[in-house]
Amino acid sequence: MAVQYIDTPAGRMAVLPENEYRRIVEAAEDAEDFAAVAHFQQRLAAREEELVPAAMVTRLIAGESPVKVWREHRGMTARALADAAGLSQAYVSQIEGGKREGSIGALKAIADALGVTIDDLV
Repeated sequence: MAVQYIDTPAGRMAVLPENEYRRIVEAAEDAEDFAAVAHFQQRLAAREEELVPAAMVTRLIAGESPVKVWREHRGMTARALADAAGLSQAYVSQIEGGKREGSIGALKAIADALGVTIDDLV
């Protein structure tokens, strides 16, 4: 590889062929991707991340109630979720049905019962 050096007031610069520059950039991007995957795998192993089925994601994108989708994903009945969250079943059903938004406290209790964050429910 033919590298040319140029001295400037800002410091010494290297000029290299464009294909070599692109190879270096691609290698740096690959290294970032590998680091991101390794970080995700560590979080997954520590149960700080979770993989969800595509069908679940499709339901969420389609606008279904995140509370209902997560509850069903966890294999919980509405009664079990309400009990775990310390809320009435009617209140949880109203949140799932879109009739009520749910207070921050209620959403936090539901999120804790489902093992997700409030952000996953709104």
